[in-house]
Amino acid sequence: MGYRSGGEWWVAVRSGSMLAVAVGVGRFVFTPILPLMQSQAGVSAQLGATLATANYAGYLAGALAAMVAPRLGRSALAVRISAVSVVASLALMPLTISPAVWIVLRGIAGAGGAVMFVAAATAVLTGVSHRSRHLVGWAYGGVGAGIALSGSVVLLVSLVGDWRIAWGAATVLAASLSVLGWNLIRLSRADAVENAGIARVERPHRWFVPLVLAYFLEGVGYIIAGTFLVAAVADAVPGPVGKATWIIVGLAAVPSCVLWAWLSSRMSHPTLLTAALGLQAAGIVLAGLGLGTVGAVIAAVLFGGTFMGVTTLALDAGRHLQVPAAVAILSAIYAIGQALGPVAVAPFLAGGFSTALYAAGGVVVLAAIGTILLRIRFPHTLSAIAPAPERQPVLHR
Repeated sequence: MGYRSGGEWWVAVRSGSMLAVAVGVGRFVFTPILPLMQSQAGVSAQLGATLATANYAGYLAGALAAMVAPRLGRSALAVRISAVSVVASLALMPLTISPAVWIVLRGIAGAGGAVMFVAAATAVLTGVSHRSRHLVGWAYGGVGAGIALSGSVVLLVSLVGDWRIAWGAATVLAASLSVLGWNLIRLSRADAVENAGIARVERPHRWFVPLVLAYFLEGVGYIIAGTFLVAAVADAVPGPVGKATWIIVGLAAVPSCVLWAWLSSRMSHPTLLTAALGLQAAGIVLAGLGLGTVGAVIAAVLFGGTFMGVTTLALDAGRHLQVPAAVAILSAIYAIGQALGPVAVAPFLAGGFSTALYAAGGVVVLAAIGTILLRIRFPHTLSAIAPAPERQPVLHR
């Protein structure tokens, strides 16, 4: 196929770097910085929810733009401008104490991150051959790596500096990762896999609709935990463990994406999605129970080990069903859920974070029910490379 394994690895590495910037740092560095801003800058839980919503609203705008104009996700210029905008938004956060400016900056970070996410996800899904699908997992693991790195940086900064220095350190980290992924689009085009001989899916909307609904609910549920999990654990478990929770989430996410990608070549996407969502719901509820150090660690591992796994599986399922612009569509519906999540639980935050986390766990359970419905007569063997004309894959009806 004119394809080099070294090129596949570079597509995965550079995609992972862009995903780390777009989500691991650009979006989620706010999670460990939020407690610092609450104690040092007087940021309330409600303002924290508003800033989170601004980021998700910006992400929605970027995802919709990538869906309406698919070329954005294939343009090196657009992806580089997006990377610069994310880094710049991080750099400007500590230069002001205006909530209005913060809201704008978090929105810019979200919009740029969405374009980067769609571009990186599309690049790795189309730039890695079927025999090397585990590399997709390594690429998505970039989000976990970004979370772990940014969480570690913020934890170290909190020992010697304040929230302003934390944002500055996050800026340096994001800029460094952006340099590594700078040539992603050029490389992925040069090494793109030609998936000739793939059987076409008939009526893909039959399965794509429940996939979209489940992914929307996951967006609502996971983002509530992703925004407030650290603050909730820090309230229940003061000290190093509470502050290190987000690092544990990131460390769990890195290998989990590889594991879920590997399992997807041996088990059906709906079955794995149901399992991942069930485990994630358990982790979110456990975080809200405040059961101490052991409970906090288990909750972090369950959440970190599943939230990017769900994304890995859902986007790969969309590719599997051969829906045009599946990545952009799923990213947009996910972004809608993210924008709604913090707003929906804002009334519960005055009394702490537990009720919000219980609600998030319930929504993720509903998403799992949706993936159970997706399992009905799902065409498991499609999107595999057809070996030969006389041995065409058989659809499971």
